[in-house]
Amino acid sequence: MAHDHETHGHHHHDHTDIDWSRMAEHLETQAELFTPLYERALAWLGHKQTEPGLIVDAGSGPGVLSCLLAEAFPGARVVAVDGAEPLLERARARAARLGVADRFGTLAGELPAILDDLDYPVDLLWASRSLHHLGDQRAGIAAFAARLARGGTLALMEGGLPARFLPRDIGIGRPGLQARLDALEEERFAHMRTELADSVAEVEDWPALMASAGLRHTGTRSFMLDLPAPTTDRARAYIAASLGRLREGFAEQLDADDRDTLDRLLDPEDAASVHRRADLFVLVVHTVHTAVRTG
Repeated sequence: MAHDHETHGHHHHDHTDIDWSRMAEHLETQAELFTPLYERALAWLGHKQTEPGLIVDAGSGPGVLSCLLAEAFPGARVVAVDGAEPLLERARARAARLGVADRFGTLAGELPAILDDLDYPVDLLWASRSLHHLGDQRAGIAAFAARLARGGTLALMEGGLPARFLPRDIGIGRPGLQARLDALEEERFAHMRTELADSVAEVEDWPALMASAGLRHTGTRSFMLDLPAPTTDRARAYIAASLGRLREGFAEQLDADDRDTLDRLLDPEDAASVHRRADLFVLVVHTVHTAVRTG
């Protein structure tokens, strides 16, 4: 939802209890569905960093965005960095399928320390909703900045607006279900942040944090994904999976009425379910902040 901390950050802080086959499929499905949004963001970014030699996708997951970076910047070498080797295996396989494997590499390890293993300074470092999985985000940005070449760009995708799939009043249960799920997501995100190692509370003023690392802020822009109703089968499956994860994750926090509503929404046999209803859509906004190393 608002932070997508289960689906974008790739759990840099803990890899021990994750079903990576299930997680990877969800990550890939979401990133593929969101590709139009990412393509617009990368087109905007291409006007800021025109011919990068080395691009790093910090927190790449299964590499959907890494490969989009390779396609958007055909003269660049792309390195996908993630703490989960099973996801990087998928990234390499995707790069091979898309014909960019000859200029595509991977690096397995925890951010930001693993970036010290890079052989060269970075011309474009892309971090898509991975920074908020670092306990000390200010230190994380400083580490990202330290890896940039002179004139290199740091692009952070953080913030935006929660995803919406359903009208406020869906005809079953109490109106405003997604707003209540958003509130639970916010609480879980805040708890996740406090549980991270070396967690430091920061005002999420990303341009200011980039400036504190010696970078010059060069722009902030938001990009929208708008898949109106009636939506596609692919989007419908993604929505069902997303709501299913929320139903599972918030089973104890949801009141009985909202649990029943989610159960109906997830029941393929129910005419009111997301598998059947015609008013389903996907509307989401992600924000990108860019800054350049000048010295």
